[in-house]
Amino acid sequence: MHTPNDLILKTTTSVITFILLGFAIYLFIAGHNSPGGGFVGGLLTSGAILLLNMAYGMEAVRKMLPINYTTMIPVGLAIAVGTGAGSFLFGVPFLSQTFGYFHFPIFGEVELATAMLFDLGVYFTVVGVMMTIILTIAEDTEQQ
Repeated sequence: MHTPNDLILKTTTSVITFILLGFAIYLFIAGHNSPGGGFVGGLLTSGAILLLNMAYGMEAVRKMLPINYTTMIPVGLAIAVGTGAGSFLFGVPFLSQTFGYFHFPIFGEVELATAMLFDLGVYFTVVGVMMTIILTIAEDTEQQ
């Protein structure tokens, strides 16, 4: 059943989700030199997806985002552990990082660090765990 507030909720959710995801990307990228990173970005992304779930329903969001969140967990862990263990190949301690400057056509000179790969693994793991927990609770609530 639709109420007049559904239109307001869906409209504001679209705007707020865009802002939340943009800020999550900012925190993910800024997390190597400033507070933030994969963990906080993952939490913010999970919050944005949860907001979409509340406004549009689980089935609509599953059609919009056909992601298997339970597979994100081991993929994220593999990326994070692989990045940390990759330092052994160069004879340095676990989780040592290195960085370099690369030129991209639109962005110009950009610094990239191996810590970003580690944060990507953490990001995937956090989003996978949070969404698995949230969707499991939501499915149990719908069944009751």
